[in-house]
Amino acid sequence: MLRSLQRSNAQFRKASTVLPMGVSSNFRYWGDDMTLYAHHGRGARLWDIDGNEYIDYRLGYGPNILGYADPRVDTAARQGIEVGGVFGLSTEREYEVARRISDMVPAAEMVRFSNSGTEAVMAALRLAKAFTGKDSHVIVEGGYHGVFDAVLWYRNIEDWQPGMGDPAIEADSAGVPQMLRKLTHFTPLNDANYLEDLFRKHGNDIGAFLIEPIMGNCCSISATREYIHDARALCEKHDIIMIVDEVKTGFRVARGGVQELLGFKADLCTFAKAMGNGYPISAVAGRRDIMMQVSHGVTHGGTYTCHSVSLAAAEKTLEILDQTPVLANIRQYGDEMNAGMSRILKARNIPHCFAGHGSMSGLFFSNSVPTNYRDWLNSDYTFYDTMAPRLHDYGVLCEPDSREPWFVCGAHDGACLQQTLKAFERAVDETLQELGGSRVEQAVG
Repeated sequence: MLRSLQRSNAQFRKASTVLPMGVSSNFRYWGDDMTLYAHHGRGARLWDIDGNEYIDYRLGYGPNILGYADPRVDTAARQGIEVGGVFGLSTEREYEVARRISDMVPAAEMVRFSNSGTEAVMAALRLAKAFTGKDSHVIVEGGYHGVFDAVLWYRNIEDWQPGMGDPAIEADSAGVPQMLRKLTHFTPLNDANYLEDLFRKHGNDIGAFLIEPIMGNCCSISATREYIHDARALCEKHDIIMIVDEVKTGFRVARGGVQELLGFKADLCTFAKAMGNGYPISAVAGRRDIMMQVSHGVTHGGTYTCHSVSLAAAEKTLEILDQTPVLANIRQYGDEMNAGMSRILKARNIPHCFAGHGSMSGLFFSNSVPTNYRDWLNSDYTFYDTMAPRLHDYGVLCEPDSREPWFVCGAHDGACLQQTLKAFERAVDETLQELGGSRVEQAVG
């Protein structure tokens, strides 16, 4: 390893005495000697406490759509401080931000705010089940919807072989009540026939269909336009609420999110991350008749909901995303970065492809993009896993877990791109050397 992580390692040992795993989120733990502690970020760059500088393509798992410490957003947030914080009352700005969301997302006829993506999805599921009177829900295999009991389940495809029936449904965390298993169904992405059979068998019990059309924790594997429109029609036929989780894609892949890209409308949709450029805020939005369940028995709230700082930051962030070409610029940067990576890999005869969208794309070392989670699990990501730590050494911070996309922000510029591609070429060559010829063929084949 070329970097020194001496201070991060010392911080890890100290933090572990009072913080389990030395961090406050399981996903921030990268190993006892590899866990990073951030010092500060500016624009598209982040510095750790050892002074290592990185061009950041994690961006906090996507929130920093404009870059770290964007002066326009931070100025608005400081003005939000002057408002006073939390009152247990609403403010006028709440309406203004909700109206902006409704203008940008046609499906968002009404809006309610929360603090995190998890909270928004919790609210959406509660609203859907209250509206339909049906208690179970469907999750697309490989989708991620937060860390609460109703969605902390997965299909154990790792231990499954085709022809064995459906993979077992297992809890994704200790402590999740096993009795909730019966409320959860799974379906592969991009298989409308499977979804139709599932709805036909269990539609009387299914209140919600929960989908990330671009899967933010599965390397941006994406739904096809045909599939999403078929799923939309099936939900209508079987009286099932379509919840589109746009916690990562919302206000990132387009002003109207993935719904704009694929030309459809959700019944309910959830937003977080990019809507506040890193300040904690989220929203559940959707059809008026469903959203109005909050005035007919559905509980929704939170002490810190619509905190004056986060709300002011969201107002300014959404204004910038709505009224400037920043999203087009972000996509262009991502497309150019992928094209540059492709040139490097083609020159070395390494099979590869990209999934998702320029603003949050996934890199695969294969000739074709997986169409669903089952295909992804059967792919070999040895090359990526070997290459990622080398990129970190050369100042490019991607997620070491190959399931995560590369996120782009408005502060990534030409200098970032040049440095990124130079580091990528060097990391690819060293990975080839480390794995050796036959192992490389196996890793990318």
